[in-house]
Amino acid sequence: MAAGGWVCFLTGLLSLACAVDHQHQGEADTYHVSAGHLFLLRCHPADAHSQIMWSRGDSGNESLPTGVEVRDGLLWFRPVQMTHNGSYVCEKRDNTRSSKRIFRVLVSRGDCPDPNENITVTKGLQPGLECKQAEIFRLNLARKIRWMKDCHLMEMDKGSTYLKEQGSLRLPPVTEREEGKYTCLIDITIDGRNYTTARSIQLTAKSGPPEVFPELHVVSPQKDVVIVQVGKRAELQCLAYAGFSEDPEIFMFWTINGTETSDHMELTHSWKFIHDKGQVYGQSILSIPVVRREFLNVPINCHILSPAEEKLGEARLQEADYSTFYTNVALWLIAPITCLLLTALFFICQFDLILAYRKLNTHFSKPQVPDGKHYDAYVSVSQSAMLSLDGVACFALQILPQELEQKYGYYLYIRGRDDFPGEAVHDVITAAVHQCQRLIIILSSCGKSKETVQFREDQNQLLYEQKVGLHDALMQNDPKVILVEVDGPVDYSQLPESLRYIKRKQGALEWKNSFAETNKLTQLYLKRNFWKNLRCQMPAVPARRLQSIT
Repeated sequence: MAAGGWVCFLTGLLSLACAVDHQHQGEADTYHVSAGHLFLLRCHPADAHSQIMWSRGDSGNESLPTGVEVRDGLLWFRPVQMTHNGSYVCEKRDNTRSSKRIFRVLVSRGDCPDPNENITVTKGLQPGLECKQAEIFRLNLARKIRWMKDCHLMEMDKGSTYLKEQGSLRLPPVTEREEGKYTCLIDITIDGRNYTTARSIQLTAKSGPPEVFPELHVVSPQKDVVIVQVGKRAELQCLAYAGFSEDPEIFMFWTINGTETSDHMELTHSWKFIHDKGQVYGQSILSIPVVRREFLNVPINCHILSPAEEKLGEARLQEADYSTFYTNVALWLIAPITCLLLTALFFICQFDLILAYRKLNTHFSKPQVPDGKHYDAYVSVSQSAMLSLDGVACFALQILPQELEQKYGYYLYIRGRDDFPGEAVHDVITAAVHQCQRLIIILSSCGKSKETVQFREDQNQLLYEQKVGLHDALMQNDPKVILVEVDGPVDYSQLPESLRYIKRKQGALEWKNSFAETNKLTQLYLKRNFWKNLRCQMPAVPARRLQSIT
């Protein structure tokens, strides 16, 4: 083998050895625990593609002792026994590498084990002691937290308080009196059995010039509610005032529902100092690549720590509610369609609605004071048409009275039917028109030459009816005029200007004696529509008349 090949071969073996065994890199982690207590050890963050194996002894060749078991990659001591004293090896394997980590467990008797950590605090400062039992908090079970000092249970007073999320202990300003061993006890129930866990910290006070720390102030979040979408990305920003200079002892981190974000491998956070107008702020960004439902509606706290104090900012994630948006969109879409439908329905059924309202109003309204009107309508028809007995005469003398008088109780004065021969024509017309609430003018659809002859023959009558009826209708709106065209369009050029004006202003009703030539459904619809329209333009019939014809 060539020299270069040997170099590559040896280099590969060295890399493989480094990847396979890392147990001798660094010292073993040491934990002081109490016999009879619950204790958990976590090796490495594991994923679906890795395997966690536990063994006993520095070499990792011994099996686990009685009372020690592996659950979900964690090593459980349920409870700790004196025989559990010794070393434990955790090995993590995946497709590419293997790594080891050694833990040394030192078992002592009593409820307050030896300290795992020594803290030195300058006198006068008010420190916070954390209950560093992350594995117990990760269980998310109901728990009770107690603190002991020098193995004696502490009574909480105004100078020392719990911080609920982490069970931390806030002490008064440190003096020699506060020195000692502090033990955090957590009472918890697992599988119906009660356990206690313990972790001790040694606190030492030192003398020195009083340190001045800036008063921290959380700018945001302050119980903010952030709207997010489940399965989408989200970011939270924490901003805190940190004084006028960057203090290296200030630290920021996040917790979700009381557990640190390090428990969730996909979450990342970063923090830095930023400067604004001579002031310094701590800024931390929590990145959530995929929002899970377990992150919704739980407190997400930003912690800002200095040697003197700790401040919390709180935010909650809330799932976006699109029901209101969809409802508004639906309303915006439905509203115009509904308006169009209602408008179309009104135009189709407007006559029925008007007549129904009029009928109800007639029955429930108070009796009207008599207005001197004896007839509901004056029916004006050219006398030549009446004498010829054509379609106009048939409509005026038979169809119109049969429908309005016999069915609905209207009183009509029909020129040529209700006047008597020998009466003074002008006096009769004047008296009759003044006693009518409507003026129905029936116009013929005769050809131009015939209409001209008829107009000339009835000139005196029409001109006088125009003078008496149309003049009052146009000037005083009493009586109201109704134009009815019989058997086709009418040539209004041969009629007075007043009739042409009324035609342009309000139109005219059309009646065809040829309705009978259409199919029955069309005939029925056209006739009903005509009579409904005419009745809407006529005055309401008094209730007493309606009762007399029923």
